[in-house]
Formats: sequence, C-alpha cells, structure tokens
Amino acid sequence: MTATVLDASTLSVRTAAPVMIRVLNGERVDPPPVWIMRQAGRYLPEYRQLRTKAKDFLSFCYTPDLAVEAVLQPLRRFDLDAAILFSDILVVPDALGRKVWFVEGTGPRLEPLAGLEHWRFGDVDRVVPFLAPVYETVRRLRAEAPSDKALIGFAGAPWTVATYMIQGKGGDKDLARRTAYERPADVDALLAVLVEATARHLQAQVEAGADCLQLFESWAEGLSEPLFERMILSPTKALMARLRALGVGVPVVGFPRGSGALIGRYARETGVTALGVDTQTPAAFARAEAPVGMALQGALDPMLLVCGGAALEAGARQVIEAFRGSPHIFNLGHGITPEAKPEHLATLVDLIKRG
Repeated sequence: MTATVLDASTLSVRTAAPVMIRVLNGERVDPPPVWIMRQAGRYLPEYRQLRTKAKDFLSFCYTPDLAVEAVLQPLRRFDLDAAILFSDILVVPDALGRKVWFVEGTGPRLEPLAGLEHWRFGDVDRVVPFLAPVYETVRRLRAEAPSDKALIGFAGAPWTVATYMIQGKGGDKDLARRTAYERPADVDALLAVLVEATARHLQAQVEAGADCLQLFESWAEGLSEPLFERMILSPTKALMARLRALGVGVPVVGFPRGSGALIGRYARETGVTALGVDTQTPAAFARAEAPVGMALQGALDPMLLVCGGAALEAGARQVIEAFRGSPHIFNLGHGITPEAKPEHLATLVDLIKRG
C-alpha cells in the first residue's frame, strides 16, 4: 500500500482546525474541549430506540444509516467538541474471519483461540474490503457532522483485541496472560497480524475523513513490566510506526487503561501523540510521566454522571484544575455507563464550557 501523507490539512477544506485537534497538537485551550467515551450509546433513549432497528449489534455497526444517526444523536443534545465513529474494536477479528457475536447484557463473544492447536486467520488483505461499511459511515459523518467538530476514528490496540480472540471474551485476563507465557510464538504472531490489520483499518478511516484516531488498550492492567513491554509497548510502537509508514499523519490518542505506574513508558515509548488517562491515575502523575507538552485526555469518574448534583460539579472542577496549564481534553476515565443520566451530561458540558 502506498504512503500518501494523510493529515488534517489534506482531509478538509475547513479554514480552522477543530479545537480538539489544536489541543492534540500541543496547544492549551481554555476552556478545554470535551467529548465523552461511548457518548453514543445506551444512556440515551433515542439510541435505545434506534438500536431496535438492527437484528444484532454487528449489523448495527455495519449499517451506515444507523451508525451515522447514532453518532449524531449526542451532538444534537450536547455542545461536545468531537464526534467519534460508532463501531466496535472487534470488527477487526470479524474481518479476519474469526466469528464474533454479542450476547445481550453480557457482552462480546468469539470462538476462542486458546485450546486450538493451530491458529488460523483470514488474510489481512480482506480487512479493508470487509469493513467498507465502516468507512462509508466515516465519509458520511465527515459530510454531515458540524465542521467545527473533530471526527475521531478508532480501533482496539493489538493486545486488547488479542485478549478477546484468545479467551473468546473479556472479563479477567488470566487465560490470555497464561497463553502469552505458554505459547509465546503463537501470541507474537497473532499480535503481528493485528498490527498490520489495525494499521490498515485506521488508515482507511483517515482516508474516509477521520481527523484523529484513538487506540483503546482496554486490558492494559495486571501485566508485569516484562509482559507489558511485550504485549503493550512493542505492538503499539510497531502499530504507530506502520501507521506513519502508510502516510497517516493525524494525531493518535493512546488510552492504556489500567497501566498504572507504567503509563509513562507507554506515553514516552509508543509514539502516540496524546495520552488518555484513566480514572485511577492521578493527573499530577500522568503530567509528570508524559513528555513535556503532550496532550492529556481524561479523567472524570463515570459514576459521577450517574450521581449528578454537587458530587458531579466538584469532581468536574477537580479534573479541570488538575490538568490546568497543560494541553487537556476533558473526558471520562472510562466509558459512560448505561445508568448515566443525559441531564447530568448536559450539566457537565455546560460547566466545562463556562470555565
């Protein structure tokens, strides 16, 4: 594949970069831009109604009419600074020929690789054609979303996706960790496949109009430092190098949830542009560990959007103050929950915008 440079200047005729892109490029903006992980989702009644129009979750993700509407719903309600593609991190293994399905109320399921003598996947060349509906969603979003909103593409990072593929589900990661020790050659080969497949998937999103990208490393917790180096740092560094070799120049937010004391190594060594900070990581620690000038994103406790009231306001102000003075994108420390109340998110966004 050719390496045509893909960055914000080549993707849009907008006269000014969206505020989130400015922050990702190292600018401090007050008040900080805000978007919310899983901002399109089950906490919105209109989303729940829309979801009934698809036979299953993957069909929903692969139907541009529905996926575009899901993305636009929160933008109509709240003064958010970014739209994020509605899709799922497991579309990549689906595209690689591993069966994926979703159990209502339980979560994703896959045919597990653990226990199989030989691990086989479809060729990575099938990924982009298979996921054509996802890129059509991005193209339509770029045309339909307000021009001042950044459009975020995303993918699961290699280890997180590998964990689902090895275990057949999320939950505790004991089986994936054990397999990494017992079958190192197989796991390393799987990660290499996922690096290439994910790079191509993200490149296609940028070609379709995404302004920036996020890597969700949802299962970074519980790893020893040597395993963190092998499962998180090395594949992410390889993925970032492959993206840049493919000409993808847009900013990339890495979100290594649960990485704890190793978050600084992630920020410094992987090549990501910006660092997503989770709920339990102190802002001061993240700021000290990240390279000077790196944009940080996060890190309000999602539970506060369930509680609302004085607790929400106090928590939001603490986050704003903790990141004040450095490039910051206000977000949660994990995804918004189905129990969150839309009126609480409206209050939060208004509080942030008022400064």
